[in-house]
Amino acid sequence: MSAQNYLGLIQWILAEIQSHETKAIKAAAKLMAAAIRKKGRVYMFGSGHSVIPVLDIFPRYGSFVGFFPLYDPRLMWSNVIGPGGARELLWLERQEGYAKVFLQSYPLEKRDVMLVFSHGGLNAAPIEMALEARARGLKVVTVSSHANAKIGKRSHSSGRVLSETADVAIDNHVPPEDALVDVGQLERVAAGSTVAAVAIAMSLVAETAAELARTGQVPPTFVSPNVRGVPPGHMAGVYQAFTEFYYARPFKAVPKAAKKTAGKTGKGK
Repeated sequence: MSAQNYLGLIQWILAEIQSHETKAIKAAAKLMAAAIRKKGRVYMFGSGHSVIPVLDIFPRYGSFVGFFPLYDPRLMWSNVIGPGGARELLWLERQEGYAKVFLQSYPLEKRDVMLVFSHGGLNAAPIEMALEARARGLKVVTVSSHANAKIGKRSHSSGRVLSETADVAIDNHVPPEDALVDVGQLERVAAGSTVAAVAIAMSLVAETAAELARTGQVPPTFVSPNVRGVPPGHMAGVYQAFTEFYYARPFKAVPKAAKKTAGKTGKGK
């Protein structure tokens, strides 16, 4: 029964996303398609378990060049305890200032989009990733639990939650506690935010591709070897296209204006 309960609750969450977030998903996809048309990048970031939708967007069968994942192993656990463990990660993602240092390694430009995932929407790392992107002139799309943001303690010095930094803020419609199933104890079990985030992520991929297809061609796309008719060397071509995409942009120092204004701009819905 608990398994059925979980699956039923997930179906309800996905139905809520479909009913209430389609407009926001379409708006976000238009921003992302516009960036890719301009040879820009759709940067993607998440810390902790919120890195999972980033991992799933690219590289992934059915996705395409234009998405640019931002990975930091210090914000992705590789252990439960000790170096790379959950406690260390949870501490680091709450520290202000780290995300801005991390972004110094990436040449963000105004033609780009920043897509940020965070269930809670309260930690410093995702908020500062969004604020720094806005300070450099990027459009920002966020995916988080708006219900959690309403009841959670605002701990960032900006006074904002993640959704308030966005040009387009998508609600994952998962309850604040994330875990969904009551098995007769205080703590519920079986989290819902990962399924919701990945579903939204794939919806964004699909809608962005549709936007690009309406006005031209979808960039080189990862495809399963099980698809008939795919020419030999297709995947080598995709890797080559991403390599050129990755190295095509010269690195520039962070503009002084961005250093001064980071954290001072941006309002979500």
